[in-house]
Amino acid sequence: MSDKTKKIRVALIGGSGYAGFEAIRLLRRHPHAELVGIFGPAEEVAPITDFYPLLNKTVEMQQELYDVSKVAGQADLAMLAVPHKVAMSYVPALREAGIRIIDFSADYRLKDAAEYEKWYCPHTDAARLAEAVYGLPEYYTDAIKSADLIANPGCYPTCAVLPLAPPLSAGLIEPTGIVVNAITGISGAGRTPSPAYHFPHRNENFEPYAPGVHRHMPEMEQVLTDLHGAAVETLFVPHVCPMDRGMLCTIYAKPAGDVTAEKLTEVLQAAYADSPFVRIRTDVLPATKYVATTNFCDLAARVEKGMVILISALDNLLKGASGQAVQNMNIMFGLDETTGLY
Repeated sequence: MSDKTKKIRVALIGGSGYAGFEAIRLLRRHPHAELVGIFGPAEEVAPITDFYPLLNKTVEMQQELYDVSKVAGQADLAMLAVPHKVAMSYVPALREAGIRIIDFSADYRLKDAAEYEKWYCPHTDAARLAEAVYGLPEYYTDAIKSADLIANPGCYPTCAVLPLAPPLSAGLIEPTGIVVNAITGISGAGRTPSPAYHFPHRNENFEPYAPGVHRHMPEMEQVLTDLHGAAVETLFVPHVCPMDRGMLCTIYAKPAGDVTAEKLTEVLQAAYADSPFVRIRTDVLPATKYVATTNFCDLAARVEKGMVILISALDNLLKGASGQAVQNMNIMFGLDETTGLY
């Protein structure tokens, strides 16, 4: 922003979900942002406190029925905390109205429309895929600054790309045979009830799902290939465990030559020396409790029995969603990227 005293007017589309809730809390306390409206579908038009009583007396706003005419001229930025397929139906009209966008869904993350359709559904705005900037601030800051459409990264890809990109670039690990073993909290499945997330099923139950066929895997490979400059292949095995929030990745990779934990740590420290939300842990191993309710991603490296082990942890609703979106917003509007996030 040329005038740092001017507020960024933000419209949040999809305020009733868990990521939307976190976005509301972050934007409410942000010194340079103003939440000008919260919007959702017809069946979810209600005071936002009906969804989240915690917000009572702090956010007395109604979630209104979404219509682009209510946003045009009233907002500088739209945050789309909506499911895939829904986002692509909103983006064209919002962009025609001159509104910049941060999309939380996967609709603009994959550059190849055919690849997107293989994992998701038919794409109705494929021509705009080339315009979208992948919003991982640690690597794409320059492009984010001038972007009008940000594809906010998925929580799993963020948790995997941040530990893997530096050792790949340094030639310390092989780009194939990488196994990403990841664990997420229940909030990663969203707010919509389903039998699989009913309390008697989910409580005291830790299980894998979609091993090797999860739709975040091509996103990981696309970003890592772009950053590495050559093809990177991963085997992604996600798990869900009975905690509200959080994500932990344990990644196994083949070393390329004689590699030590000390060298891996040095490479990670050098790569993220200027990244305010990446912490290289040498005191303790990353854990979900150490990043909960923050925008940090913690990393550590080990070498055992001839294998490189990379460990990462983040809060799936913050660095994996809304916190990263605010970090992107700050960069887009010329603010320090930490504003409103510490």
